[in-house]
Amino acid sequence: MRPQPRLRIFPFVLAVLVSITLVLSAPFIGYLRSWIRTQFPGQFVRIVGGAIAAIGIGFVGAALARIRSNRGPRYGALGLAMICAVWYSLASATGVPEVDVVQRFHFVEYGLVAFLFYRAWRPLEDPAIVVLPFIAGLIAGTADEWLQWFIPNRVGEMADIFLNGIAITCGLVFSLGALPPSSFSWRWHPGSLRQLGHVGAAFVLVFAAFFHVVHLGYDIRDDEIGTFKSRYSRAMLEAMAISKGEEWRVKPFPLVLQRISREDQYMTEGVTHVQKRNELLTANDAAGAWSENRILEKYYAPVLDTPSYISRTGHRWSAEQRAGVEARVPAKSATYESAANPYPIYGWPRVPFWLASIAAAVVIWTSCVRRFS
Repeated sequence: MRPQPRLRIFPFVLAVLVSITLVLSAPFIGYLRSWIRTQFPGQFVRIVGGAIAAIGIGFVGAALARIRSNRGPRYGALGLAMICAVWYSLASATGVPEVDVVQRFHFVEYGLVAFLFYRAWRPLEDPAIVVLPFIAGLIAGTADEWLQWFIPNRVGEMADIFLNGIAITCGLVFSLGALPPSSFSWRWHPGSLRQLGHVGAAFVLVFAAFFHVVHLGYDIRDDEIGTFKSRYSRAMLEAMAISKGEEWRVKPFPLVLQRISREDQYMTEGVTHVQKRNELLTANDAAGAWSENRILEKYYAPVLDTPSYISRTGHRWSAEQRAGVEARVPAKSATYESAANPYPIYGWPRVPFWLASIAAAVVIWTSCVRRFS
């Protein structure tokens, strides 16, 4: 009887180490980008784009050199992966070359992570060879977005995990063309299902933790203003408006961006309302700008008054400007609904959310692991 195929330990450890390195490098990427811009002015897009092209050509060339049999399907897989990569580049383009080239480099990184996990699970020779690397890559991508959320001037959100998933999928299609399994069966081996239970349950819990930190919040209702969303409760905002003011008077907020530091999410959240206020004022929506300013005055006053690397003069309106805007508001009402947050915040209760998440992880684990124990 043929022994049951197993995970390859060394390639798996390598894939994990590369994933950890990718995640932990997030605080330093800003320094690298800044260094490139300083040392090679105006060449950032060309340098990073050239690196992406060189890596891509290297991988495609190595893959083509390995193809000796089943040429049609394998060439097709490589072609499909490249078409997917081009589609991703076009679909995710922002029109800002520096942003777009960074997104494409991110795509290459997660394609590599997918390939490394694929090599580790390739001996299983059943659907696990793509399902397990896909989930493992998503775990790495979720951890990456979670860490980025804590870093100044970086962004971590749920939509980026989806984009990581597209990169991982392309990497797996490429892997199948470059290094197909020796044999394949659509029937899952018991060992593969056990691993699916472990990895699947881990992903559910990791994603739940990320979602809790980044996307769970509160609907704040104010009888004077209307509603807005925050990651802090109303009581927490009122307390922080006092504590942050005292803290920043004793220890001033940095006037230069500290890339390797903990982002102050209270400051960041307040700044989103500043930006929305200014945007509405520019659009001649005095009522909306007034409402956003009242949110700031009542819940984010230290953000208005504290100099920072975002604004060395703070963000508070002068008395004359405030009076001028107020005079343009025809009638104040408490029906305003702020859309300041650029990323979604859901006012879901925490306990039911975690009960549902843990239940989902248990269902996945018991259906896959205990079934074959």
